[in-house]
Amino acid sequence: MLKKCLSNVKANIIGALLMPFMLLACADEIKVKTPSDAIFDSVSEAANGGHRSEGHIARNAFRHPVETLAFFGLQPDMTVVEISPGALWYTEILAPVLKHQGRLIAAAYDAELPSARPFHKRLMNEMLEQFEKQPSVFANVEIAKFTPPNVIDLGADDSADMVLTFRNSHGWVHAGSAVKAYQSFFNVLKPGGVLGVVQHRGDNRLLSTNSEKMSGYLSEAEIIALASNAGFVLEAKSEINANLNDTKDYEKGVWALPPGLATSWFKRKEHMAIGESDRMTLKFRKPLL
Repeated sequence: MLKKCLSNVKANIIGALLMPFMLLACADEIKVKTPSDAIFDSVSEAANGGHRSEGHIARNAFRHPVETLAFFGLQPDMTVVEISPGALWYTEILAPVLKHQGRLIAAAYDAELPSARPFHKRLMNEMLEQFEKQPSVFANVEIAKFTPPNVIDLGADDSADMVLTFRNSHGWVHAGSAVKAYQSFFNVLKPGGVLGVVQHRGDNRLLSTNSEKMSGYLSEAEIIALASNAGFVLEAKSEINANLNDTKDYEKGVWALPPGLATSWFKRKEHMAIGESDRMTLKFRKPLL
């Protein structure tokens, strides 16, 4: 009996000594999800969800929404203002992620303005129709008016955690309203809030064939200056949306590339092979008080 008891004691001691090593060996199999892992999964599910068209899902390969939103630090309980949502490409992803714990505000062109163009009215009507067709996705999305420099109503100052703008800044620069636009982003954000900017990247904002028409490309220095002058601090840059194949010398500017393909039919195959534009991805932060 004594021999058996001593044997059990010996086994327990050896087991206790080996336990740390056994836990290390199993560490790769025991994975605890971090907040960043969770948002990665949530955004990925939304980006590939059945509520999106095949055409929109196909653009994931060029626009990298999962990596982009993780880089900006999106969390499901944030209040997020998406500026000029256009055809709702990113709205379709943000809405499901923020639906339960956060708020999504789509800041769209005021289609009731006398100066509103048919293009703006069409986008607004299409957005409202899409919201009505898919209430399970968009029911909680709020709409704000954003028509710089005349009408900007993004919400109360210091009320948002994040402002996002995707491929819009060239239009404001061309119209002379970029300074006011970026200042409005700063104002609506809480201290410590994030401004995420994705923009076609290039040195020449104007088409070489017509100096009055924009190419869609802006330099990083120009965007950084706009944000810095509004009060933001550049926190990080990413090459997530870079495309070294983009030559940036097209007769129709950035719109010659997918998905617009505003080019002659015999160049379409070539431009399809290039992919979407080379884009800067910049994360700015509003300083704490």
